[in-house]
Amino acid sequence: QVQLMQSGGGLVQAGGSLRLSCVASGSIASINAMGWYRQAPGMQRELVATITMGGVGTNYADSVKGRFTISRDSAKNTVYLQMNSLKPEDTAVYYCNSRSLGGSSYWGQGTQVTVSS
Repeated sequence: QVQLMQSGGGLVQAGGSLRLSCVASGSIASINAMGWYRQAPGMQRELVATITMGGVGTNYADSVKGRFTISRDSAKNTVYLQMNSLKPEDTAVYYCNSRSLGGSSYWGQGTQVTVSS
């Protein structure tokens, strides 16, 4: 099993920046990719960004391209989401996710990001 512990988030004005962190523990060697998802009130959870464990392959939702950057520090088993030029529509609960080669998927506890206009 994989445990994911998130930190970061909070309240920021539009145009500001925040950074989310996600530390993985447990069966880390089984992880193939990690990512960030978000869920706004009344909306379905949506993908924000993913990164392969090789750190080479990244993928972003169109709505965050050019503003958000996903990265990883393998020595710290940590994935980051740097969020710049935040907009009110970025307000949501953000979840860290890991996927293993066997298909297992794990989620972090979620963290609130609120962007005021």
